[in-house]
Amino acid sequence: MEYKDYYKILGIDKKASAADIKKAYRKLAVKYHPDKNPNDKIAEEKFKELNEAYEVLGDEEKRKKYDEFGENWKYYEQAGANRGDFDWGKWQASQGSRQQQQYEDVEGMFGGGQFSEFFEHLFGGRFSGHGQQGRARSRRGSDLRATMQVSLPDVYLGASRQIEVNGQKLNLKIKPGTYNGQVLRLKGKGQPGGSGGEAGDLLIEVSIADDPQYELKGKDVYMEVAVDLYTAVLGGKIQVAVPGSPLQLSIPAGTDSGRLFRLKGKGLPAPEGSRETAGDLYIKTKITVPHQLSADEKELFTRLAQMKK
Repeated sequence: MEYKDYYKILGIDKKASAADIKKAYRKLAVKYHPDKNPNDKIAEEKFKELNEAYEVLGDEEKRKKYDEFGENWKYYEQAGANRGDFDWGKWQASQGSRQQQQYEDVEGMFGGGQFSEFFEHLFGGRFSGHGQQGRARSRRGSDLRATMQVSLPDVYLGASRQIEVNGQKLNLKIKPGTYNGQVLRLKGKGQPGGSGGEAGDLLIEVSIADDPQYELKGKDVYMEVAVDLYTAVLGGKIQVAVPGSPLQLSIPAGTDSGRLFRLKGKGLPAPEGSRETAGDLYIKTKITVPHQLSADEKELFTRLAQMKK
């Protein structure tokens, strides 16, 4: 049985931070995702490996246990584990009570699912305890993780998405106020459990796509609007296109280019059922100068210029 180096699978150092682990997993998961590699068995197996690795290294307690075991792997090999006849009970007894407890508890520590032979053999109840073959226990399936990109209008108004997981089509609802980085949990839609255990969950992290019209800062939305010279000088109202329904903005007379208007509560809506407040909308003016003036307009501007002298 081959040892699985989860750090190598994710392409990271053993001292990698939790953020580094998550970043590496995301990058590789996108590359080898089945949706991007249809009918590619190699990519499919790589994707399974990545999920298995992140299942362990993405959890602080699981990672700690895995690191402790990795340090003792050479003793496991020397004891004859690769022959398939290794007695875990004797090995545990030789390592002391602490090490014995570690391996007795480890089966319940990991979720079940479509794990590798290495994972199942070590952590799925196949090893022996006190010289007797351990009986398989029901195991919860592992969680699946994915990232879904949504638009800013989706977050303002809400939307529905249909996704496919393990050949099953699922309807997903994006509620108004869904924020960047929020994780949506679909219970029981992850990997199936082992020995009658319950299925894992599907965890989908929301990523709000960049929009050329808007800039998102937390819950606040920033945008730039064009204001014609006449309105900027004389004042008036302009239409502003925001997700949902357009609104009217009053422009005071003598407004300069770059002036910032704040519309309280017009940014991202608050999540449904929460006590949070909605974000604000910030509108920056950009004064536009008229082109291709008529003869009369040129004359009027000339007269205005002379009056200012």
